[in-house]
Amino acid sequence: QVQLVESGGGLVQPGGSLRLSCAASGSIFNIVRMGWYRQAPGKQRELVATITTSGTTDFADSVKGRFTISRDNAKDTVWLQMNSLKPEDTAVYFCKVSVLPLRIYWGQGTQVTVSS
Repeated sequence: QVQLVESGGGLVQPGGSLRLSCAASGSIFNIVRMGWYRQAPGKQRELVATITTSGTTDFADSVKGRFTISRDNAKDTVWLQMNSLKPEDTAVYFCKVSVLPLRIYWGQGTQVTVSS
């Protein structure tokens, strides 16, 4: 059994910050990449940021310079620090974990709302 526990979502004003976390537990081994995707109402799910075990990162152009991603390999945990939040960042954020042999695990999602 594999479980991804997400936390840190909520309501924040434009320009504010939030920090999301995702912890993987259960029968999960050889994680190679962890990250975050988001889905806004009426839109497709899209990449936000990912990080590999070696520390290589990938960000959506829309969040570069505002978001950072980090991980603790020993704890199988990934964090997404979101600064200078904009209303267009409003979405459900999903944790994604990739392992080898190749399998994909998704979290249940946490709501982030940026509004005055």
